[in-house]
Amino acid sequence: MALELGRAGFKVVVLEKGAHYQPKDFIHDEILNSRRNFFMPLPWEEPHLVRQGAAGRYERTNSAWTANCVGGGTVHMSGYFYRLKPVDFRLRSTLGAVKGSTLADWPIAYEELAPFYDVAEAELGVSGEAVPHPFAEPRKGPYPLPPLDVHPIARELDRVCGDMGWHSLPTARGIISRPYRGRAGCAYCALCGSYGCEMGAKSGTNANLIPAALATGNVELRPRCMARSVEVDKEGRARSVVYLDADGVEQEQPAKVVVVSCTAVESARLLLNSVSNRFPRGLANGSGLVGRNLIFSSFGESRATFRVSKQSAARPWLTDPAPFVNRSVQDFYLMPDERFGFRKGGTLGFMWTHPNPIFAAVGLAGSGKDGVFGKALKDRMREYRDSRILQFEVYGEFLPTSGTYVTVEPGVKDKYGLPVAAITMERHPMDFAATRFLVERGEEILMRLDPDDMKRVGIAGETTILQHGTCRFGNDPATSVLNKECRAHEVPNLYVVDGSFMPTAGSVPSTLTIVANSFRVARGLVTRMKRNEIRPSPSGRGPG
Repeated sequence: MALELGRAGFKVVVLEKGAHYQPKDFIHDEILNSRRNFFMPLPWEEPHLVRQGAAGRYERTNSAWTANCVGGGTVHMSGYFYRLKPVDFRLRSTLGAVKGSTLADWPIAYEELAPFYDVAEAELGVSGEAVPHPFAEPRKGPYPLPPLDVHPIARELDRVCGDMGWHSLPTARGIISRPYRGRAGCAYCALCGSYGCEMGAKSGTNANLIPAALATGNVELRPRCMARSVEVDKEGRARSVVYLDADGVEQEQPAKVVVVSCTAVESARLLLNSVSNRFPRGLANGSGLVGRNLIFSSFGESRATFRVSKQSAARPWLTDPAPFVNRSVQDFYLMPDERFGFRKGGTLGFMWTHPNPIFAAVGLAGSGKDGVFGKALKDRMREYRDSRILQFEVYGEFLPTSGTYVTVEPGVKDKYGLPVAAITMERHPMDFAATRFLVERGEEILMRLDPDDMKRVGIAGETTILQHGTCRFGNDPATSVLNKECRAHEVPNLYVVDGSFMPTAGSVPSTLTIVANSFRVARGLVTRMKRNEIRPSPSGRGPG
């Protein structure tokens, strides 16, 4: 949004609660990146509250945070960049009414977003190979960059999937495979997920969109500024954002237009905390739908272990250090009927396990009655060092329900003195049926590779960094918070452009879709502003 508005000549102020890290700040330190608050806040300073069902008890956690820094979760993402498929835009029409779900179609079709997928891939820098297959979403041309080099095990996956009559597909990545627009190509260090990229090869918005926006001369970035509320005038138009600056001093930034993009959980929290006489239940929340219909991504995982000392003679490629597998299976994205208890399935993404050593050691040690120490732990660690571990992750549909939502809890406040986000989870049983099915199919693939061991990690999880739905867009103000342009029905100069707008999450990581939609919304907003169709609040004549 800031990039397109800046390019069009409008003045923009970007408020970011976290730091503006530079490439020199991204070091391969697991304690710093994964066990401190470099990216995620500490739960005793900025907790989220999570409970299972409305009768459950809230627990403090840092779940459902993505990252507090310029670029957000795209800074430490793994960068698996998929497009949604046409069916994801019309899932309610395809499946019909699903009992226990608040499922809804999108107010736009895939064809309306497709051109902006092209824009997003080019602006971010996406590497991949588009191959024809029965489940391919339409696209006009190749990816901007050729695919990254892959480990030889990718060919093994291609072979066994072919033998099974399934399709092993190249996974596009938000990592550039060669120099692109002044950025260096990937160095194949294997530390993508959970880390920032010191090379600038990962296509987080900190490496592309934000520098380009600042280069327009029309965009000002203010890091370490925590938004407290969006203020409105007596007519209900957004007039300013009140925030705490880097020194903890309260400031107020007037604006002609306010664009919120804090993640689905945190955007809902900001709007619900923005209480006024005009909006006593929270900004743009006359319908009571802000924070409702929260959806994550269903998650499952299994791992296959190959002992290098036992298998390397027959499979010399096991010792190849290449970090990327980059293979996906989408044969079960949409099932022809409900014989397995569901129709909307998902994606299997194959990868080597993350090389973080502390994380691995903690897992090997176990806990409780299954915990080990001393010689038993050392034996496990020696075995681990002699292993290559191939895993798959399930990206499954997470059906919206009336029982999964975000509110704010006035009795629990963060270090800024603001009521925290409180998440209630009540999953739909179809999610679990689909995830179990997908895990079983992934395990069939792993077993065809003849591993020494296979372990099922989980079949009933959720990926909370992929979050959506809390400000659902639609044509009817009675059933949605935003219109099809992601503008609030009740506040004509308020936009929300993170995953909050999505009525369904799809069965793939949603990062690319969120960016593509932001370009779509920005195009419309620029047009409206050039035509002077947005009337500012008399007290909010600030930057666009």
